[in-house]
Amino acid sequence: MSEAGTGPLAGVRVVDLTAMVMGPYCTQIMADMGADVIKIEPPRGDDTRYVSVGPAPGMSGVFVNVNRGKRGVAIDVKSDAGQRALRALIERADVFIHSMRAKAIARLGLSYVEVAAVNPAIVYTNCYGYSRRGPNRDLPAYDDTIQAACGLPSVQQQLTGEANFVGTILADKVAGLTALYATTMALFHRERTGEGQEVEVGMFEAMASFMLVEHVNGAMFDPPLSPAVYPRAVAPNRRPYRTSDGHIAALIYNDKHWAAFVDAVRPAWASDRYTTLAGRASQIDTVYGLLAQTFAERTTQEWLDLLRELEIPASPLSSPAELLDDPQLDAVGFFETVDTPHGPVRFPGVPTWFSRTPGRVAGPAPELGAHTEAVLAELGLMPVDSEPPG
Repeated sequence: MSEAGTGPLAGVRVVDLTAMVMGPYCTQIMADMGADVIKIEPPRGDDTRYVSVGPAPGMSGVFVNVNRGKRGVAIDVKSDAGQRALRALIERADVFIHSMRAKAIARLGLSYVEVAAVNPAIVYTNCYGYSRRGPNRDLPAYDDTIQAACGLPSVQQQLTGEANFVGTILADKVAGLTALYATTMALFHRERTGEGQEVEVGMFEAMASFMLVEHVNGAMFDPPLSPAVYPRAVAPNRRPYRTSDGHIAALIYNDKHWAAFVDAVRPAWASDRYTTLAGRASQIDTVYGLLAQTFAERTTQEWLDLLRELEIPASPLSSPAELLDDPQLDAVGFFETVDTPHGPVRFPGVPTWFSRTPGRVAGPAPELGAHTEAVLAELGLMPVDSEPPG
């Protein structure tokens, strides 16, 4: 069982009926921030238990990371006993969050109206693929399909020449973070007014908002001033620069940085047409191509030394594996080692810092049903499998 929460959400109880990554990532952060998150799973477990390697069956690395610090309850929510247990939890909860489609959650008798009848002050968060207010409400959705729907492969094609997904489950994580801020905003409203409410987060809508931050660009004006794309982000020459012995990422963006770079390097192609940000932006792919020629002339370390002296943003290329020994992450105590039944686990920790109520990795991910008996006992209920018939 997790230790008592000490972060900014200490004292908040969350009934978590989510699966896969979107919802569990949201509630993982809530657990890190001190909430008592009770993860409800069917008797077979969350499918994410089985998607990657792990130290024991049903404890995949992805599952262990996004469900750390939670208490695990395995019940059949379609059964009478499961329904009684879930409703008893809801009565005592601050947040109820699920990731089922609208029709499915309604069939269980767990719509917002039904849950609010049990606990009027609850914050009830729906994590959908598509908002139930639109025609796609009943479509299944996963990260790949939402990446496609929100335009990611399209902009990747403009950038690289091929329609590709990005190399991370971006839609799941962006939608999870959206669910987190929406839920905590609703909790803030309740703190001020006493009112619970229903919250809806669609993965597609969250990603459409995310993508259109820059890519709506001139298309949002009337009349439109440009296509719906941010040219710098999809310029074919926008890529890590090849150096004489490797690669480097650098962004010589504002006019101060540009003047410092040109003064220090004196490239043959330097011209007044590139001295202003507006001038460079209008010819951005050409600018990237010219810079690529220059970066090929020195080693990665030579460029890093110079660009850091000039205070121009630059970085070598790192792999995910290299992050595990990154000096910056080590210095800030980013990784937290937690003892688990299967040995120590070094978790990527909490990326935020609070001076009074810091978060932390509250404990290991639960084995399937690890806390069922204890949680039911808190509710004054017998374990589901030991209840007498009828």
